[in-house]
Amino acid sequence: MMASKQRLPQDKNTPIVLYCKTGRMSAEALTTLKGMGYTNVRHLEGGMDAWGRLGYKVLDLSKLPDEVLPKEGFTLPISWGDVGPRLIQLGVIDIQKFEEAVSLTDEQKKVLKEGGDIPIKIDNSNSQFVVDLLWALGLAQKSIVYDEGPLGKEYKNEQGNFASTGGWTLAKGDAVDYLNKFDLIPLTPEQQKRVGEIAKNVYRPCCGNPTWFPDCNHGMAALAAIELLVAKGFSDEEIYKEVLKLNSFWFPDNYLMAATYFARQGTAWDKIDAKEVLGEKYSSAQGAADIYQKVGPLPYGGSAGGSCGA
Repeated sequence: MMASKQRLPQDKNTPIVLYCKTGRMSAEALTTLKGMGYTNVRHLEGGMDAWGRLGYKVLDLSKLPDEVLPKEGFTLPISWGDVGPRLIQLGVIDIQKFEEAVSLTDEQKKVLKEGGDIPIKIDNSNSQFVVDLLWALGLAQKSIVYDEGPLGKEYKNEQGNFASTGGWTLAKGDAVDYLNKFDLIPLTPEQQKRVGEIAKNVYRPCCGNPTWFPDCNHGMAALAAIELLVAKGFSDEEIYKEVLKLNSFWFPDNYLMAATYFARQGTAWDKIDAKEVLGEKYSSAQGAADIYQKVGPLPYGGSAGGSCGA
């Protein structure tokens, strides 16, 4: 308890409920906290064992990390195809720069240089590679987001000043020279419209903007994923579920926090509405901060996801 005191609330009148299996350790912790000046502390006498004997349900969160961030990762219902080779051919990716910046596995080298029907898979070990390659695709692909969204309207003359554009340093030239230039993913006008509507509701915890304003790499990467999924004819519901899988590995701590919040409300992670979770209330920077205030520190944590740099 003393070793973790920096994680305790500063307000000594904060309501705190302590519990453990038998009630013995929580009783000891109760005495310790009161000795530290906390005035609004209670503990569950008899512990969780007594709670269960009285017929109350016990919420087991121990398996939650494996549900949100399974060790085997997620395999999306779309493949890389020839995305890698085409991006290299067009200069969006300078393969020499890319290989110097990223330690690639043999399979990742194949995705980049040869392409093929290789499913897009994300896990703890490759989240940075996935965000980087989708970022390059989202940058270069022609999109309604760049024509009608903030990057094409109010920030049209400042397009190179964002992390998603100026931050892409792995191209042969300036990133803005490739922005919104190529039909790498064939989309009809109606499909482009769908992309835009979905993008407006997909947020990311690193900032307060939706994918409709992809001012960072995760925004452009999410945009590319949405475009690939729309092109394959998946429903909106399916697309939100797949994008949530990506976001979960890009921002593991945030989605462990969200999953814990929903679990405490009685909703299992596999039953949540992915569109709702990806919305501003839970997935924007402010939304994620609000959830943290409600949930508090977690006993488990995710490992680092893909960073905001190339």
